[in-house]
Amino acid sequence: MSDKVVVRFAPSPTGPLHIGGVRTALFNYLFAKKHQGTFILRIEDTDQTRFVEGAEAYINDALKWLGMSFDAGVQEGGEHGPYRQSERAKEGLYRQYAEQLLKAGHAYIAFDTPEELDAMRERLKEAGSQVQQYNYVTRNTMTNSLTLSAEEVEKRIANGDPYVIRMKMPRKEEIRFHDIVRDWVVFHSAQLDDKILLKSDGMPTYHLANVVDDHLMEVTHVIRGEEWLSSTPLHVMLYRTLGWEDTMPKFVHLPLILNPNGKGKMSKRQGDKLGFSVFPTTWQDPETGNESIGYREEGYLADGLMNFLALLGWNPGNDEELMDEARLIELFDLERIGNSGTKFDLDKLKWFNQTYIRQKSVEELAPLVRAELAKVGKDAVSEELLAGLITLLQERVTLLPDFATMAPYLFDAPTEFDEKTTRKKWKGEVPALISELADKFEGLAEWNSTTAHDEFQAFLQAKEVGLGKVMAPLRLALTGLGSGPGIFDIADLMGQAETVERMRKALEVLPSAE
Repeated sequence: MSDKVVVRFAPSPTGPLHIGGVRTALFNYLFAKKHQGTFILRIEDTDQTRFVEGAEAYINDALKWLGMSFDAGVQEGGEHGPYRQSERAKEGLYRQYAEQLLKAGHAYIAFDTPEELDAMRERLKEAGSQVQQYNYVTRNTMTNSLTLSAEEVEKRIANGDPYVIRMKMPRKEEIRFHDIVRDWVVFHSAQLDDKILLKSDGMPTYHLANVVDDHLMEVTHVIRGEEWLSSTPLHVMLYRTLGWEDTMPKFVHLPLILNPNGKGKMSKRQGDKLGFSVFPTTWQDPETGNESIGYREEGYLADGLMNFLALLGWNPGNDEELMDEARLIELFDLERIGNSGTKFDLDKLKWFNQTYIRQKSVEELAPLVRAELAKVGKDAVSEELLAGLITLLQERVTLLPDFATMAPYLFDAPTEFDEKTTRKKWKGEVPALISELADKFEGLAEWNSTTAHDEFQAFLQAKEVGLGKVMAPLRLALTGLGSGPGIFDIADLMGQAETVERMRKALEVLPSAE
């Protein structure tokens, strides 16, 4: 194995990519880029019974949106890809290693039927055993190559009897491995069962395919979620028994991402209950047709989401929070990953998104905002109005759809007016002042936010009235609201004629002066 860093992200196409999987992919990506290494995408699809149509395409689309580029195993192909374990299995890649373990006595053939397996578990349950496993004790009572003669085994195989190949876990052996996050981890083989390595359909299980591929692809670091920690002793045993222990990768098991309330692993069930998403992009279930909204469709920016996810379980060693990709790569260090679960703080994510929106240029936001406007039927917005809208709202929005919903008055004259503002501000001499101000605005030879503001100030001075007496009614007339962005910026975007028309329309529809 070379000294070059090689990591992989290996999702299974059994459904949409969870946000925890995105965090795993990100940590692999940052580590590879930090060390000028190789970042591999590998689709682990050996469990065909759980395959979900469209899941692989979803994974690729989500990762593409998030901006993570792979060096091998990419969907579009490439020198080494795409990597799909189902295709590699058809070439007999994994079977040869299962048979190698058989010949060396580290695995055995098992013919047990589902009924026999159920009966074994029931016997153990009735005997008061808390663990109903196929292991070093029960294997001697089952139908396998350890209890059958060699002739009987050959006969059954020749007859086409279905069988699996199981790992023969040693009875008394300490399995120790080092984890960069958790230090030394110890399991005892007596606690482990004889996992299936090769299924009756000839496909490998996750465990065998995972270890074989990591070895053949010269993976140097396995960075994955905490839920795979309990599988690692089996993987270590496979490295040992296959003679690959000297090239075994270093393990990094990432801490859990907890629900926003801090209780339990972040899950779709809790997301549906508490109203938050667990998916990067919207997923439509191919069986039910039900949609689960994603963060992209909710209006989050990819780079803001990635910055936020990077800080879930990792810290840069300083007080920095806002870090672009280059800075994240520069600072990323596996040694700074914590070992305790971290809460998915939605308010913090919104803060990141708001901050990233503010940092974008108008040109960067324009296509994103135009897409949001199209969703509400405002497809024909001019480039000038689009730029003005972004400038007007950029400091106020939290999510991208806010651009399309926070200022509807820019596209349509108000038909309803804030009741409280109307009651408190639209009274006395105000209608007469608004009428006269409309005439002043109409007579301006040049129209922009500055000229409108200057004319307004001159009007107040001439009439000897305070700002508050006319400003709120003017806003009410133009927008129907009692508060919002700079009213003269709004007037500039509306244009001179529309501004004057709305002021006069308000005089018609709002209550007469007291």
